[in-house]
Amino acid sequence: MSRTLNVVRMQLANRETYLWVPLLILGSSFVMSLIIWATLAAGGVTTNMYGGGAQAPLWYFVAVGVQALTLTFPFSQALSVTRREFFVGTMLTAALTSGVLALIFVIGGLIELATGGWGMGGYFFALDWLWAGGAFMAGVFFFTLTMMMFTLGFWAATIYKRWGSFRLTLALVAIALVLLGVIWMITVTRSWGPVMGAIVQAGVWGLTGALAILVVVFASTAGLVLRRTTV
Repeated sequence: MSRTLNVVRMQLANRETYLWVPLLILGSSFVMSLIIWATLAAGGVTTNMYGGGAQAPLWYFVAVGVQALTLTFPFSQALSVTRREFFVGTMLTAALTSGVLALIFVIGGLIELATGGWGMGGYFFALDWLWAGGAFMAGVFFFTLTMMMFTLGFWAATIYKRWGSFRLTLALVAIALVLLGVIWMITVTRSWGPVMGAIVQAGVWGLTGALAILVVVFASTAGLVLRRTTV
């Protein structure tokens, strides 16, 4: 465990990647949303305004997942860290950062609910559909979504490191073809109504569960590939 925690310390040696840049992206998106809402409110808009800017740092987490392998894996091997220790330590680091972002997301949402959207009906964190299950569920969803984006980037980096860009491209194309096949099947069977109904019925809990499955799939696959990955 001590060697695994050393991997966490190694990953956090560059706190900009894991902490400060995501917070900068989130803060900048929030400030811009406030300016837009203030402008609309001054123009006479009286209805509640919702923004999706809270998801802005999540896309960056794909790049964080890539960098977690490409920048630190060679260094870890030079320090005689096992691949298993590197993998577990890296996932712990991602979970720590995801937890920080989820906590900020929940605190921001509670403030918005208490102040009526910062006093002007602007909601950046407390989106109605997401907070239908309460603050805890919203935090779990945001945490899981952040982890999913990170593991996606980490998975792509391990495939690239093990087999190169050609096979990574093949894997991405295969995933795209599977998704298109599912869409085609739903369309030709005229099942969009039942599918959308099932999604609505599942709610935030169901969506979070689906994201958690993706986290497990991407992380476990990356872990298996990493066992045979060389520097």
